[in-house]
Amino acid sequence: MALAPGTWPRPLLRAVRISNKYLLNRIMGARAGQKNSYAAVIRHTGRKSGKQYSTPVGADRVPDGFIIPLGYGTGVDWLQNVLAAGRATLSAEGETREVAAPEVIDAATALPLLSPKRQRGLERVGITQYLSVKFV
Repeated sequence: MALAPGTWPRPLLRAVRISNKYLLNRIMGARAGQKNSYAAVIRHTGRKSGKQYSTPVGADRVPDGFIIPLGYGTGVDWLQNVLAAGRATLSAEGETREVAAPEVIDAATALPLLSPKRQRGLERVGITQYLSVKFV
């Protein structure tokens, strides 16, 4: 039985995050955001460096924007950058949109906005926090 991300031992979660940041994200980055790709890509500006970054994310389109599951919690750099800037660019399914008004929301708020199938999958893995962004 797999552990939900919120229950993973911290050293294991840190190892997965680092592996994704330096290996998987680079591999996924080549297709992220394109039509029929599993991953979207969020483009954001570093809050300290001012550099431009692209990070593959899961993103579900909702009528006024996107909901992004925060599988690693709220301390990840890309999220902190988006929150600090108050905006980003998100590409999903071959479409690129400017987004703003980033807000961290809980599962009770996010899940009803998603399809029942997606809700079940996200509940199964135990994600409790989501990022909501609105179209500009």
